[in-house]
Amino acid sequence: MLRNDALDQWDRASLLHPATHWAQHSRGESPTRIMTGAKDSHVTDRDGNRMLDGFAGLYCVNIGYGRPEVAEAIAKQAHELAYYHSYVGHSTEAAITLAHMVAERTPAHLNKVYFGLGGSDANETNVKLVWAMNNILGRPEKRKIISRWRGYHGSGLVTGSLTGLHLFHKTFNLPLPGFLHADAPYFYRREDRSMDEAAFTAHLVANLESIIEAEGADTIAAFWAEPLLGTGGIVAPPEGYWDAVQAVLKKHDILLVADEVVTGFGRMGTMFGSEYYGMKPDIMTIAKGLTSAYAPLSGSVISDEVAAVLERGTDENGTMGHGWTYSAHPIGAAAGIANLKVLDDLKLIDNVNDVGPYLIRQMQAAVGDHPNVGEVRGDGMLCAVELVEDRDDRVFFDPNRKISAQVVAAMAERNVIARAMPQGDILGYSPPLCLTRDEADTLVTVTKDAIDQVFATI
Repeated sequence: MLRNDALDQWDRASLLHPATHWAQHSRGESPTRIMTGAKDSHVTDRDGNRMLDGFAGLYCVNIGYGRPEVAEAIAKQAHELAYYHSYVGHSTEAAITLAHMVAERTPAHLNKVYFGLGGSDANETNVKLVWAMNNILGRPEKRKIISRWRGYHGSGLVTGSLTGLHLFHKTFNLPLPGFLHADAPYFYRREDRSMDEAAFTAHLVANLESIIEAEGADTIAAFWAEPLLGTGGIVAPPEGYWDAVQAVLKKHDILLVADEVVTGFGRMGTMFGSEYYGMKPDIMTIAKGLTSAYAPLSGSVISDEVAAVLERGTDENGTMGHGWTYSAHPIGAAAGIANLKVLDDLKLIDNVNDVGPYLIRQMQAAVGDHPNVGEVRGDGMLCAVELVEDRDDRVFFDPNRKISAQVVAAMAERNVIARAMPQGDILGYSPPLCLTRDEADTLVTVTKDAIDQVFATI
């Protein structure tokens, strides 16, 4: 039952929530959960419910909640210098230090960092940098972007166009012209079920080649991709995918932009997903795990080769006309420095390599043979359970039945948080990197109980 109090009323009257049915929320037809505290892998609401957060907020609280080192760094920075801009060569010790720390952790050819606030604005920055580079090189027609269906890169106009999920297109007249989508590397949902992974990879490469041929390689600037599909279903690429795709891009002089917003800073059991999957991006998008969401901050990390062209462009054309008021915000940078130190000091990447595979194995053992579970999959500290109406014939549920949302609600009743992923009945897990094996067991047990409960009523 909804609590009839001022906070609840103010929330419905004044606050618009992202990814929410606004009409139902305003009318009081959906619950408001007001969070008040958190520690390690658990969050607490104002009613005293302590919940295991199996999604780390939104894939973002990598080091876990309540780390005093980060809170103290934020407070110290706020007392000393809460804000100064980074325009026209101005900087702060925190921003300089964090940029250096990021460059130390990214692949060796990525050394220049532009800081923003969130993944969407970082991808927006990266599109502009790609376009600027080609303008400087005298090829302004080379500006189209290929991303992938089911990829997620943000919810702005440009970034929503990069995103390949219909929820982020409908009602907004997106995607904009010049943004193209290749087939999703989603082996479980391949149309031809006779294909093995190698054949499916060949199909995906042929699809990419066909887009390039139809549009003309001289019109295509970049290929945008998450190392592993995140919001599109937590889907690892099929065998040989990244080697084959990168060969195509190199042949056609098309940049590779790796969106590491989800996969960066330890979630894959490596510092970045690019390392895990053998990618060599020209540009990398970072956010979320950069500060573990203790403060907003994102980054565009560009290669030495791209940076050299952009720097030459300012010699020829003057100042780079791009910037955000809060670029390289010192409080966000201070949070990032402390966050990366915690990530290292607690050896959380080692923990991912232990607990992540354990979670996936235990989930497979617990629900993998359920007649309504089509697949259990994952990599690093990421896991997904795909629910189906008919396992043998791979028949998916009518989306209007909201099966995964029912399972997630049943899990919440047991004080465990998972995510019902869009465009499919998929249960998503992306817990803090400090998750213990006992907590992984709780995620698995509660998932099984919730699935059993929901399917007992269907």
